[in-house]
Amino acid sequence: MSNKSKKQKVLPDEGVNFALKKLKDGQKGRDGSVENVLKKVQKLEAIVKSRPSRRKTLKDLNMEDLYREVLDRPETEIAAAIEQLMLAVAKSIMDGNGFAYQLPSRGQNDQVYIDQLNRIVLKNKSTSAAFTNMSSVRKVTILTRVMQLVHGVLSKGIHVTKRDLFYTDVKLFKDQKDSDAVLDDISCLLGCTRNSLHVVASEKGVVVGRLRYKEDGDDIDCTKMGVGGKAIPSNVDKVTELRTDAKFVLLVEKDAAFMRLAEDRFYNKYPCIIITAKGQPDVATRLFLSKVKRELKLPVLALVDADPYGLKIISVYMQGSKNMAFDSANLTTPDIKWLGVRPSDLDKFKIPEQCRLEMTAKDIETGNHMLKEDFIQQNPDWVKEVEIMLKTKTKAEIQALSSYGFQYLSEVYLPLKLQEGDWI
Repeated sequence: MSNKSKKQKVLPDEGVNFALKKLKDGQKGRDGSVENVLKKVQKLEAIVKSRPSRRKTLKDLNMEDLYREVLDRPETEIAAAIEQLMLAVAKSIMDGNGFAYQLPSRGQNDQVYIDQLNRIVLKNKSTSAAFTNMSSVRKVTILTRVMQLVHGVLSKGIHVTKRDLFYTDVKLFKDQKDSDAVLDDISCLLGCTRNSLHVVASEKGVVVGRLRYKEDGDDIDCTKMGVGGKAIPSNVDKVTELRTDAKFVLLVEKDAAFMRLAEDRFYNKYPCIIITAKGQPDVATRLFLSKVKRELKLPVLALVDADPYGLKIISVYMQGSKNMAFDSANLTTPDIKWLGVRPSDLDKFKIPEQCRLEMTAKDIETGNHMLKEDFIQQNPDWVKEVEIMLKTKTKAEIQALSSYGFQYLSEVYLPLKLQEGDWI
């Protein structure tokens, strides 16, 4: 029998008994197992609450002329800015200088990670998009039409979805990607967040647990939302008066893991708020998480797959996405702790070989790229985990923990990780 075959004979009970023993050993001689499990979480919470709420800005670093960031601006101000821009375009045409926009450059080389801000920002550069140029005539047309539609929405004081916007002129846009893409250009051009345009994406993210708030005047209690949770509203501005007795936020990559924790009422035993975007994070979920962290000052612990894409998802929440680098100040949540599932957990928790997956060439390429990212290089513990992944060429999903039972995640794995303060 080969060594590989022997490894695959790991008994499920072995991993369960190992983790359960560690959990019970850590609780010996102490009053109240839940209080003991949360002891290190409470220390982390105290550190988070002691930090200043205000984050550094480009202005603080005297970098306003070098880089570009946008701000939340009132609807009347944005509508007026569109009107001024259109007047400037009309004057340019009448003066014989043609019809063109000076759009912010948003290529890959224009996106820069600023260590002092701990997020990605956009260089303050522009390129001309002219109506008379065959390569940009379609973009200028779509951009002008979308600005007209946005102006109408702002003037009425309403919100619409990106899908609504697309269906107002299907023959021009042809593909929703075309109308969606110029929204970021318009935000950047006007110096406002995309939310300020009153055009939102469909609801994707959900939240459950020890959180109460008002949504457009209605009281929301996230402990009473069942296993599906409460949909995070597309317009996060309508979320006010956040209240909680939670000790931490658990940020979950997968919908399946979220539903397991919600059904087990994990948040009742270990007071927390559980959030997921069901994979790649959308704008609304990123805004919501940032708002929760900023206003409630709770530590955020991430539960993702032990693969390069899980780490990539954490990076989007933490430092921002490159395509929306101009809005990173509003969308990012710094100092998220990587709780699991980490590559080192696979051996630590004796995950059976049959539950581990071989990394593809694409996985390895992504892992090597992530290893070079500035925000990972700043944390030696993150570097070690990525190096383990690349050395073993092995990955695993959160669901690999289910090999020890469907409730192993909520009853053994997470309590032990929390008790040991095993996050980086």
